[in-house]
Amino acid sequence: MNTAPTRATLEPLFASAWHGAGASADGAALCEALLAAYAEPHRQYHSTQHLTECLQSFEAVCHLAQRPAEVALALWFHDAVYDVQRHDNEAQSAAWAREALTTAGVQADVTERVCALVMATRHTSAPAAGDAQLLVDIDLSILGADAQRFAQYEQQILEEYAFVPEAVFRTKRKEVLQSFSDRPRIYGTEHFYDALEVRARANLARAVA
Repeated sequence: MNTAPTRATLEPLFASAWHGAGASADGAALCEALLAAYAEPHRQYHSTQHLTECLQSFEAVCHLAQRPAEVALALWFHDAVYDVQRHDNEAQSAAWAREALTTAGVQADVTERVCALVMATRHTSAPAAGDAQLLVDIDLSILGADAQRFAQYEQQILEEYAFVPEAVFRTKRKEVLQSFSDRPRIYGTEHFYDALEVRARANLARAVA
């Protein structure tokens, strides 16, 4: 079951990132729209719970970011569009970010960096060092969660893909998890590597087996 953090917890975090990136417009309506997106009923993992976990994780390591407001905004937008039957969710999420930031008067270079960070969460290749690496490690921190949370995560992914025949799902899911396990490092930053690498590999080994 997804957690339901109060808006009083999340809205100030959004406002801080929004204005920190240089937005001149009030972001309250956008924050509302993003929270509504993460609360869509078909989301079991890519939900408000995941957004909250990412933001909480970032709060603990924001001092490691080169441009903290941009990383925070990218976390807000990285799963803003999520349809399990599409393959361009990150591109659609980045497009939403680009439109919103441009309309709010955010500088073009800031906007494009936020969009590039969103696109890094496709996890198709190792991110460049710096903020992209930090953001991707935060997004993948679920792999290094405690056993109970990792099991919940696996169940949530299964529920999101309930329309896929079980045998097909398990084959494809194993391929995804094995691809992370096969990497020389799951986490690029020293902070997340030291904190989560060993547990993530143990979680993945159990799940693949």
